[in-house]
Amino acid sequence: MHEQIRYSFGGDEHLFAEVAESMSLAAFFRGMAVTRAIEQQRIPGVLDVCLANASFQVRFNPDLIAPQALLDRVRDLEALATTERRIQTRIIEIPVLYNDPWTHETLMRFRDRHQDPAATDLEYATRINGYRDTQAFIEAHSGTPWFVSMVGFVAGLPFMYQMVERERQLQVPKYLRPRTDTPKLTLGHGGCFGCIYSVRGAGGYQMFGVTPAPIYDPQQRLDYLKESMVFFRAGDIVQFKPIERAEYDQAIAAVEAGSFALRIRPVEFDLDAFLNDPQGCTQRLQEVLHVA
Repeated sequence: MHEQIRYSFGGDEHLFAEVAESMSLAAFFRGMAVTRAIEQQRIPGVLDVCLANASFQVRFNPDLIAPQALLDRVRDLEALATTERRIQTRIIEIPVLYNDPWTHETLMRFRDRHQDPAATDLEYATRINGYRDTQAFIEAHSGTPWFVSMVGFVAGLPFMYQMVERERQLQVPKYLRPRTDTPKLTLGHGGCFGCIYSVRGAGGYQMFGVTPAPIYDPQQRLDYLKESMVFFRAGDIVQFKPIERAEYDQAIAAVEAGSFALRIRPVEFDLDAFLNDPQGCTQRLQEVLHVA
């Protein structure tokens, strides 16, 4: 039995649907089922359907479909939509230089906006999550896969949900006030969500490191970006790989030469298998990465 989705209108052109009050993979899969049903119907007047962590939004033209008529159609589809419990997706290894000099320089410029001005973002996250040192925190952060539950905020930025039992999820509040600067490709964390800042700009998530891997490029210069300038899509699974500075520099040189590549493997994700045995499921996913 599914929890009833709550609907509200945003202005004249948006229908907002709250699938659940908190993020879970079950809520994400439910939202995905309904949004796919809406897209398949090709309802006249519907302009865009945007899936988020535990919600979705429909943009429509009120001159072509009345708001109440759209709501009635979506509610009908909600009742009929079958939630897929298995999806064909990708697992992607993302190299990360944790505790890098660029995010360190940036976070030091904004300590007046932070909960603990005397500590770095990594040190703060380590302390409030109860780890003995930053290395132990990094091992916890990179030791399990992350599920991409939505892409947005700025072009190509993935929001990622850690694939562990809820009590094991790493949680860190956002900055007290947002920064006006965040280095491109920063690995961020806010609440229970991780992200990768696809471009340089403002932000409020704690900064843990940087990846050399471009994830948004309108020029599509790398092979893995040929299909789309936005690399990530909802349903992707990410495995972080800690690297040292020398390996990071080599990767940057490969990016500039146009030869950089990511380890990407097709995989089936079974929601029920994960809910029944999270550790066993994620271990099998990680093993797929190293299949030749």
